[in-house]
Amino acid sequence: MPAVKKLLHTRMRVNDIERTVKFYQDALDLTIERRSVSPRGAQIVFLNTPNSEEQIEICQMPPGAPPVAVQPDLMHLAFEVDSIERFAAALAKKGIALSDGPTDAGGSIIAFIDAPEGYEIELVERK
Repeated sequence: MPAVKKLLHTRMRVNDIERTVKFYQDALDLTIERRSVSPRGAQIVFLNTPNSEEQIEICQMPPGAPPVAVQPDLMHLAFEVDSIERFAAALAKKGIALSDGPTDAGGSIIAFIDAPEGYEIELVERK
């Protein structure tokens, strides 16, 4: 059986692509790899994540598509940080507060922030 080689990207549908991309740039310092419009008319932005080959694809469907309604605890993205305390302080200066934590998770300290559209972001400080 053929084997999967690696994870390339994770796609997240949103209602407001510009607001979402700005949040990921400001909060997590992600950078835009490329923008495009799909054959179906969806706006697409690929974001690079530091020290990782995997990307995040942000997608906004064309006008007339049903709105995105993210269910609570549907999914989250997790990012490793050197220090939750320092990272949270830097976020606070940008007006972004932790939505949960910090919590000792038995080997790591974790905390969460809320991204636009109802998605969560987990911050992980490994001990």
